[in-house]
Amino acid sequence: MYIALLTYTAPETEVDYALPDHSAWVRTQFTRGLFLVSGKGTGAADQVILTRPVLRGKLDAVLAGDPFVVQRLARYNVIEFTATRTAQELVAINEVLAS
Repeated sequence: MYIALLTYTAPETEVDYALPDHSAWVRTQFTRGLFLVSGKGTGAADQVILTRPVLRGKLDAVLAGDPFVVQRLARYNVIEFTATRTAQELVAINEVLAS
């Protein structure tokens, strides 16, 4: 699984202009089943995304398509981790890792 930390690299006024396109892109990733959770970050990241397990190359390609990244308004730092304990609501996701 991955945690993708999005950090703005441009002034927020420029980021705000591209927000509708970014929001539509995020909705698409939820619809496709890649993203599990997303939200505003505090401190180290401006936004945080938790993804399903996927090949890292595929995730990198998807993140490169974020309008914020395409327009050079933000960058991602991706943290890969192996889930070893899971809340009951996420057991099905952890089972994917075990197979």
